[in-house]
Amino acid sequence: MINKIQRLITDKYYRFGILQSKGFFKKMNDRKYLEMMYQFKLGKPLNLDTPRSFNEKLQWLKLHDRNPIYTQMVDKYEAKKFVASIIGEEYIIPTLGVWDHFEDIDFSELPNQFVLKCTHDSGGLVIVRDKSAFDTKKARRIINQSLKRNFFYYGREWPYKNVKPRIIAEQYMEDEKSKDLPDYKIHNFGGIPKVILVCRDRFTGQGLTEDFFTDTWTHLDVKRPNHENASARIESPSDLEEMLDLAKKLSEKIPFLRTDFYTINGKIYFGELTFFPTSGFDGFEPSSFDDTMGEWIKIDVGGEKGNTK
Repeated sequence: MINKIQRLITDKYYRFGILQSKGFFKKMNDRKYLEMMYQFKLGKPLNLDTPRSFNEKLQWLKLHDRNPIYTQMVDKYEAKKFVASIIGEEYIIPTLGVWDHFEDIDFSELPNQFVLKCTHDSGGLVIVRDKSAFDTKKARRIINQSLKRNFFYYGREWPYKNVKPRIIAEQYMEDEKSKDLPDYKIHNFGGIPKVILVCRDRFTGQGLTEDFFTDTWTHLDVKRPNHENASARIESPSDLEEMLDLAKKLSEKIPFLRTDFYTINGKIYFGELTFFPTSGFDGFEPSSFDDTMGEWIKIDVGGEKGNTK
């Protein structure tokens, strides 16, 4: 405890991180906030004048690439309409309902299995596999806490700032062959898929595993600091080429966009669109991979504000 107090007094970045988690600094200038948060999270200065790494360029894009359509693309309800208009309705997980308040939900009208989530942030997820055992009070607490939160203020991810907080129920999706649904997160640079992150084992004793692959399914010796690679070999999905083609269509002309998909019972389903993975505040092992991916994001820092290429 004494050491924590001493650090709180002497380390301004640690102090910033603690106070930020308590809701301070919402009025701080976006650039200054990102510089402080980047230093706190990654332990090094943020270079916004000549950004090189993937994480640095994500911070630059937060400040300078503010296309209004991005707000629709991160809204978990509205994004389905956007994606369906480009690749087709057949890739969309069915929505069972959308509400402004938890109290508006008539659970008697929902099936025995469903998923609740909030439209405006990365939290507020409730998976219901058996409605007879559904803890309504716990779900209300999770959802209402999420509804109060504006995800923008954590990482200054501009697309989230004006997303309307709502609740959606989605059809519960389960693969007949596997209870674990691998999440294929395709990293696209200017509309070109280059890296695929496979997330697995979320609900196992081992915990979430992450594996990075090239677009030709070569496993990369790369990991995030807090997540191990899977212990078993991960085979390429049979519909990888179709998935990559869909990713190209969704990410065209965007400096960086991550497009997430699932393969369920032999069919591809859209997951979500992400502009700033981990908000650009998590490193890689080896750290050189941060620079490698940074080279693939093409931005014109010397041009006019907001100019990307």
